[in-house]
Amino acid sequence: MMNKTKICILLFSSLFITFGCKQDGKEGQKDAASSAEDIAEHSKSLNNWFETQFQEEVAKSPMTQTYLGIKTEDYGKWDDISSKQEVKDLERSKQRLAYLKDSVDLSKLNPATILSYKLMKQDLENEIKDFQYRFYNYPVNQMHGMHAEIPAFMINMHRIADKSDAEAYISRLDGMNELFDQLIENMKIREKNGILPPKFVFAKVLDDSRNIISGKPFDKSNNESTLFADFNSKIATLKLSDKETNELVSKAEKALLEGVKPAFTKLISLLEQQQQRATTEDGCWKFPKGTAFYNNALKRTTTTNMTSDQIHELGLKEVARIHKEMRDIMQQVKYEGTLQDFFTYMKEDKKFYYPNTEEGKAEYLKNAVGLIDNLKSRLDELFITKPKADIIVKAVEPFREKSAGKAFYQRGTPDGSRPGTYYANLYDMEAMPIYQMEALAYHEGIPGHHMQISIAQELEDIPKFRKFGGYTAYIEGWGLYNEFLPKEIGLYNDPYSDFGRLAMELWRACRLVVDTGIHTKKWTREEGIKYYTDNTPNAESDAVKMVERHIVMPSQATAYKIGMNKILELRENARKTLGDKFDIREFHDVVLTNGAVPLNVLEELVQDWITSKNDISQN
Repeated sequence: MMNKTKICILLFSSLFITFGCKQDGKEGQKDAASSAEDIAEHSKSLNNWFETQFQEEVAKSPMTQTYLGIKTEDYGKWDDISSKQEVKDLERSKQRLAYLKDSVDLSKLNPATILSYKLMKQDLENEIKDFQYRFYNYPVNQMHGMHAEIPAFMINMHRIADKSDAEAYISRLDGMNELFDQLIENMKIREKNGILPPKFVFAKVLDDSRNIISGKPFDKSNNESTLFADFNSKIATLKLSDKETNELVSKAEKALLEGVKPAFTKLISLLEQQQQRATTEDGCWKFPKGTAFYNNALKRTTTTNMTSDQIHELGLKEVARIHKEMRDIMQQVKYEGTLQDFFTYMKEDKKFYYPNTEEGKAEYLKNAVGLIDNLKSRLDELFITKPKADIIVKAVEPFREKSAGKAFYQRGTPDGSRPGTYYANLYDMEAMPIYQMEALAYHEGIPGHHMQISIAQELEDIPKFRKFGGYTAYIEGWGLYNEFLPKEIGLYNDPYSDFGRLAMELWRACRLVVDTGIHTKKWTREEGIKYYTDNTPNAESDAVKMVERHIVMPSQATAYKIGMNKILELRENARKTLGDKFDIREFHDVVLTNGAVPLNVLEELVQDWITSKNDISQN
């Protein structure tokens, strides 16, 4: 199949040839051909530059290399996360932006490369503008942070295929001390700038941090610590002599005691000190210039110009609509009572939950796999392009399940050596109702994040910064859209599962209300929790986690509903405009085969597709 770049070049060639022939026959054709060659040459040159910039970023990030499945001499190293490196990164971004503005002639690029140019330019401009807000986050919080992500990285990313990989693992254990020194310095800088996590965060991250340095060789417990157990299980698969194995184990013990233990001990000490100074103020309105920061964060997250008030009102409107659809399901299942009564029934009836046992958790994972496998067999009805990469389903690891989110997706490697992973958090089975299982599997797995992210990685006609980049409203909007999409091909046969789908959408609508409520209307943590428990069937533990997520990740949770609404809006407009010519598989191809893009760019791409379809039919 001809790729899009070649198609665009041919289209440009046709335009130039047509124009040239009107002026001077063969001479015009010659000029057109030469113009097409010029466009192809300049486009190739800029794409080579994009590749060079991407490789520069990968080269300076040993962790990115590992995420991408690349092993170099840096396999045993960590990234430089110091504030000095951030300044260097800013200067590099300014140089790249200057190059794009001063050295690139847009008239000599094909459409695909023009899009890449615009996206790179916009990303760099935003990065430079946002440098003033670089300290406006919490490097360690209950949702993410190196205290949990570094151990998870070692367990899930650092593969050991031979002895040298094991040595690299040990080197990373050793290097954790220096890495955490940088992390601690970053946290101190933020506190000096008035950026300190609210009080509730500390108990959670302290618990997770202490878990990492519990067990052998950190104490006299009979159980191995998380990282020691991971290392031993990995080297057990290698064909090594007893002497080699014992030497590696001995080195790992030393690195854990001299690299990992002091790293976490120092982090725990700082967290305990900051806990004493923390307050219960939750919204980022408490920051210096906090309102300006939040407004900027909303723009970046949603890739729209919607204000906080507009987002809040949209949330209220969507909550009311979904409540109405839920009442329709209540009638369908012949439930008598109020919507709140129905919520209570869905929360309390044990038939909607697997038992909180190992057997119950295994049953959940097994059925989640079944849902994904079933939808795999139906993909041809909805999609032209499908991912080559496989997907697996796993429970969140015990050391971080208490504070981790409900579910999430971790991308696989581009070469398929590591599949994508749908993580389900089975710590509290009452927070994972059976009736929401279907929607969760579709969102995180297929046709949600796994398809979108894997297809983007596998595209051949876009630069790597687009393959591995992302815009939250697009990515999470796609995930939420795909909770709804399977209903259109006859899934969600059980009305309770359809209620679960609506409950998931309702949850995202409530996010619009609560995120803006906390960060601009000065809602308290308790007010946010109450809004969720009053308006959704979810467990209170869900509401607590969600509100705490809003607090430490301002604006992020607004992306889902805004992104989904935009995709549905674009689809409906295309359907109305094209009529019988509308093909949902082609629409999905437009959405998926350009990588992640801002919502305004997605709208342009869909409109171009509509125009091209109409032009073809008229010809």
